[in-house]
Amino acid sequence: MQIEKLIGLFTGGILFFLSALHVYWAFGGKLTSVAVIPETNGKPTFVPGRGLTLLVALVLFAFGAVALWVSGNIFSPNRTSAIFSLLISLIFIGRAIGDFRLVGYFKKIKNTKFAKYDYLLYSPVCILLGASYLYLGWRSF
Repeated sequence: MQIEKLIGLFTGGILFFLSALHVYWAFGGKLTSVAVIPETNGKPTFVPGRGLTLLVALVLFAFGAVALWVSGNIFSPNRTSAIFSLLISLIFIGRAIGDFRLVGYFKKIKNTKFAKYDYLLYSPVCILLGASYLYLGWRSF
């Protein structure tokens, strides 16, 4: 199997899992041991509603489908899939860099539970996903 197909399956798998996790949260599921919302002064900076959480789930699912498309696992990759892939890579790399306040490697607020998970898990996963999409998009262009 080509490396592109393996990267596409891996990337799509991560995003399909994250999409399913958002659907779980949208319908009341809880993960109390993991902080997934940035916080200030011990309180979440926002509380996403069901609609927003489902929208994020849909976007993550679509991103996963693009990974399968651009890698040739479903349909044939083409210029459109390459452009989508490159744009998605910018989104994930941008997320890893952050907003310079609450999320990403360059955040100012670093002493929260979320900040710890962001530094050790969320931002590295975004770098990995961004690099995967960059590679797949570049190879398909």
